[in-house]
Amino acid sequence: MLKPRILVLSGYGLNCEEETAFAFERAGGSAEIVHLNDLIRGIKKLKNYQILAVPGGFSFGDDTGSGKAFANKFKNHLSGELQTFVESDKLVIGICNGFQILTNLGLLPGALVFNDSARYIDRWVDIKIEGKSPWLAGINMLSVPIAHGEGKYFAEPKTLNQLKKAQRIAATYAKGDICRREDLPANPNGSLNNIAAVLSYEGRVLGLMPHPERAISFTQLPHWTRLKEEHLRAGRALPKDGPGLQLFQNAVRYFQHR
Repeated sequence: MLKPRILVLSGYGLNCEEETAFAFERAGGSAEIVHLNDLIRGIKKLKNYQILAVPGGFSFGDDTGSGKAFANKFKNHLSGELQTFVESDKLVIGICNGFQILTNLGLLPGALVFNDSARYIDRWVDIKIEGKSPWLAGINMLSVPIAHGEGKYFAEPKTLNQLKKAQRIAATYAKGDICRREDLPANPNGSLNNIAAVLSYEGRVLGLMPHPERAISFTQLPHWTRLKEEHLRAGRALPKDGPGLQLFQNAVRYFQHR
């Protein structure tokens, strides 16, 4: 069975490409880390891949606002190739800074603005899956970490209503297992309507602030030692995978099962 080819972008302050590529590889895909300049120069061609992943980080130091400069460089040189890619039967994911880049590219509606706390937040959250997407098949809830200073989702009321009607809200922050255990507020940053992720292009393009690539192993969970004891005392085998892996597996299976 052929493995789908995944292009994981790098360059200019993106710093989560290694773990994002590893997550796709572990899910059964063939991931390649490609610098944005290699796409611009034509050394690598976007059309030769089935999945585009824009990982997290701090592109251009967030100096002009999170994701704006990277999006402008991409748009100025590759807008045609990108539009052809997203209109094809291919998948795109933007994680954290990648989500910010996708909104600035206009591929996703809304914007990510400063957290209500005006501080960088690094913690785990629970998200409830709301939308339909190849990325999200079979997932109801996810516990995943966040790490951002500009993660509050904002959109005008008209856009929010359109997102809801079109089922393009991918996930919302919710009070799940980790938030209940740690007594944490569900919404970490003040996102409108608790939005953590949104969709476009019939669910093929996904942007989310949490980092699923940091939750692909059981031992990455913040309370894995407690869960380990619960499993051992109940005579259950210890899980190997973390909750975030299924999202990457879904993307790989989308191309393998056709």
